[in-house]
Amino acid sequence: MPSAIRILTFALPVVIAIATLEGLVLAFVMRRNYNWRAYFASLADALGRQYIVLTFFALSLAAPAYDLASSHRLFTISIDTAVAAVVLLVGQDFCYYWFHRCNHRIRWFWATHAVHHSSNDLNFAAAYRFGWTGRLTGATIFYVPLVWLGFEPRAVFIAQALNLLYQFWLHTEWIPRLGWLEYVLNTPSHHRVHHAANPEYLDHNYGGVFIVFDRIFGTFVAERDDLPCRYGLVQPLRSNNPVFIAFHEWIALVRDLWRARSWRDRWWYLVGPPGWEPDHEQSARGTAFEGETWSWLSEGSDHFASHAGVVAGLVPATLNSRGQSTVRGGRDKLGHDPAEAAGALT
Repeated sequence: MPSAIRILTFALPVVIAIATLEGLVLAFVMRRNYNWRAYFASLADALGRQYIVLTFFALSLAAPAYDLASSHRLFTISIDTAVAAVVLLVGQDFCYYWFHRCNHRIRWFWATHAVHHSSNDLNFAAAYRFGWTGRLTGATIFYVPLVWLGFEPRAVFIAQALNLLYQFWLHTEWIPRLGWLEYVLNTPSHHRVHHAANPEYLDHNYGGVFIVFDRIFGTFVAERDDLPCRYGLVQPLRSNNPVFIAFHEWIALVRDLWRARSWRDRWWYLVGPPGWEPDHEQSARGTAFEGETWSWLSEGSDHFASHAGVVAGLVPATLNSRGQSTVRGGRDKLGHDPAEAAGALT
């Protein structure tokens, strides 16, 4: 762990330097149209989060859950063996999968995560565009089970930071497919799909380090040669103002809550997928959204059960998944990760 902490201490300046080098090479060597305004917007987002938000605004909605889980942990697991470290890293990536998936399918969390998807280009600079409100949403509650099992919160936060650091190199177009690694790891090809706003790609490939959980729970889609990725939000965000980027989806959410006709509608605006609308706004679409708001959870379990049945014979081979939800929640509103440093995630 001490070596991991040393790596994370210098992570931000190093990734900014690498992103700057990539921009210079793309712009002046490869003669591509590099968006320097977007680069500086991402830089302002990262520096504002690291040196202002995380320094002066320590409040986190998830902190009480971590304290409770730590006080009632089942075991005490120290990271002093390779087995414990591997279990933590794999367990963390499993929790990250659901954290990330819920960030796309629950608007309360999406209001922050939309910032990460707001860049219309996929490059290293976009990798550290995470927004400033992550701690206020309590999204890191998805890692509480690891603490309840017995891992120290600090170890969990370090594992999460290492997970995010791994994902830095995934944000690029110039790294090709990587052969057999594509079956196990999250790669630039898989992450290009995740950042694409094309309907065929939308809301897929949520994995952090590994892609196996997407394959298990039915959210994996491979990059296609005949379908170039169009990055950004479904409704592209053209602003490079870092303040507007950080709060544009919160502004849209508050507007929808203010205009809602009932508390029931306000509830679904908060916990439903981005793009949800009540019946009186758009009758046919509203009914579908309300009826299938949480169907993605059962779809994932159905897909997992079908795999388990094939492998272990635990369920009939004829078990069918209910397929993709008609709700494309990921980026249906104005917008479409968490980037907290170790020790600052809660």
